[in-house]
Amino acid sequence: MSKYAIIDIGGKQLRVEQGRFHDARHFAPVRPVVASNTKISVNRVLLIRHGSSINLGHPWLDDAAVRGRILHGCFEKKLVIQRIHSKKKTRRTLGYRENMTRFVVDSIYFGGKDLEKS
Repeated sequence: MSKYAIIDIGGKQLRVEQGRFHDARHFAPVRPVVASNTKISVNRVLLIRHGSSINLGHPWLDDAAVRGRILHGCFEKKLVIQRIHSKKKTRRTLGYRENMTRFVVDSIYFGGKDLEKS
């Protein structure tokens, strides 16, 4: 795909493309209780590639935004932590799942215009 953006969301950098869904861990711009089909806009865009041109921000692009909507909340794969004390012959198994938010990217804006239409 020749059109994509790299955004900073949830403490991680994600490469997002229009029409695809992505999972984010700590979704900062949204309230803790989120309904599906809530529209979102992410302004922390680090890089935009459109064809052969690449726009790079320092640290973010000022006139860029990624707009989309939230699909639903989901969970990451279960992380299992095992602690073994060999001399005491004890074992302890802990596990948890990280809360994730799945969202779909509807459009990528740069310079006030949608990149899909240009």
